[in-house]
Amino acid sequence: MDSAKKSSDDARASMTKEGQVEQVENFDLKTSFATGHLADSIEETNTGKFVWLIGLTASIGGMLFGYDTGIISGALVYIHDDLGHNLSPNEKELITALCSGGGFFGAIFAGLSADNYGRKTALYGACLLFTVGAIIQGAAYSIPQMAVGRVIVGFGVGSAAMIVPLYLAEIAPAKYRGRMIGFNNTSITGGQVISYAIGAAFAYVPHGWRYMVGLGGLPSVILACLLPFCPESPRQLAAHGKFDEARAVIARIYKNATDEMVDAKLETIKAALDQDNEISKGKRWKAIKKMHTHGPSFRALVCACGLMVLSQMSGFNTLMYYSGTLFNLVGFSNPVAVGLVVSGTNLVMTWINAFLVDPFGRRRLLIYTVWGMSAGLVAVAVAFSYIPVDLESLELKETGGGPSTPAIVMLVFILWFCVFYGLSVGNIAWMSVDFFQMDIRAMGSMWMTCCNWGPNVIVSSTFLTMMKRLTPSGAFGFYACIVFTGWLLIIFFYPDVSGMTLEEVSHVFEHGFGVKHSRELQKARKLARAGIQA
Repeated sequence: MDSAKKSSDDARASMTKEGQVEQVENFDLKTSFATGHLADSIEETNTGKFVWLIGLTASIGGMLFGYDTGIISGALVYIHDDLGHNLSPNEKELITALCSGGGFFGAIFAGLSADNYGRKTALYGACLLFTVGAIIQGAAYSIPQMAVGRVIVGFGVGSAAMIVPLYLAEIAPAKYRGRMIGFNNTSITGGQVISYAIGAAFAYVPHGWRYMVGLGGLPSVILACLLPFCPESPRQLAAHGKFDEARAVIARIYKNATDEMVDAKLETIKAALDQDNEISKGKRWKAIKKMHTHGPSFRALVCACGLMVLSQMSGFNTLMYYSGTLFNLVGFSNPVAVGLVVSGTNLVMTWINAFLVDPFGRRRLLIYTVWGMSAGLVAVAVAFSYIPVDLESLELKETGGGPSTPAIVMLVFILWFCVFYGLSVGNIAWMSVDFFQMDIRAMGSMWMTCCNWGPNVIVSSTFLTMMKRLTPSGAFGFYACIVFTGWLLIIFFYPDVSGMTLEEVSHVFEHGFGVKHSRELQKARKLARAGIQA
């Protein structure tokens, strides 16, 4: 141990330039520096189209996630009495929340199967669930039938939401990992935009809501047809002893790497797996125990799950699920079209985030933007205080020729909120999947995704009730307080791991929550890369 530590210290010292970077305590990254920088230098090579085609294919799962969560907004406005009678607010909440509830259990199922059967198998399962659920919804003639379809689609949404970021994190080169996961999030918001566009297109078609929900089954068939062309994750292959296959996948991902670089990358993955398995021995219950008793793993879990809870308890999905209802309430004549503007804004900002997150850093983006979400929600709450709403029926007390000035102000600040949300937690919460070590990554991703759907169920099943009991201003003020508290917690506890390899990230949480250590580590890495390029 002493000789290994000495060689690591010597490697670190060789990277510093006349004291420009502080000594980083316990800088024990053997896998990156003790093998002649080969494991690091492979990350500097240019990747080919292959890895991006994989990312685009897998991101179809994200599009399905976005479509099935967004389409219900328009469907609720136009179902009328097609399910036997006009839906009450509680029935609308039930239909909406069932998809989120299904997502919770779908994430658990995907998490339990991902290690044993592979990432791709879980994606195939999600495709089947999406297709079956869409057919049942489109053919529903009663609330129980619709409920079954929503639950099945929810299983698919939860599976895809959990497995796609996990798969992309393990496939992506370190310098593009945030961007590739960001593209999946862009696909989610793109699916929401498509859902609103289809909702607007079928708004005046008799029983058009059936087409809205039924079309969700088409992309899942396309994804299932494309998946055979995508490889299994190299880390998953290595974990099952398929080292030759893992090496072949690494060579295709890093198209311009030398054989020595590919071998060094594979050895890095194997070393990390060996180290992780010393604690968990690959058994699921031990992995779960490790997440809650092993200090670094527990801190990673707290950070990843905490940011995910914030992304949902901000109230953003009330706009996705109830924007049609919300904008209809305040007097807009085509509420689904207005919802399309909201989802379009989120899409644009999610796309911008995908390009900013790796060079700018996740932590800085969060600190500079989350406060804006809280400010926007406060403004929406104030605007609602000037809109006369009947709290029993959730309808305007006074109707006139179009939306009032406060309603327009409300729309402006909802767009403001979407701008800051898309730049921050809307994307970055899903990137935290790389916080977890290989032996607990599937379980950690499952926990994190459950922390998406659990609060999602709460928000979707209580929003209309909160509007009635707390008033609309009170509901949005409540979300504003949660977001502001989350912003303060990010400042103190959320580290930045942008640009690090997955094997390096696991060391960050060995130093508390790693905010300071990650900063020092990235400084040292910049000097190391400068040395490699020189």
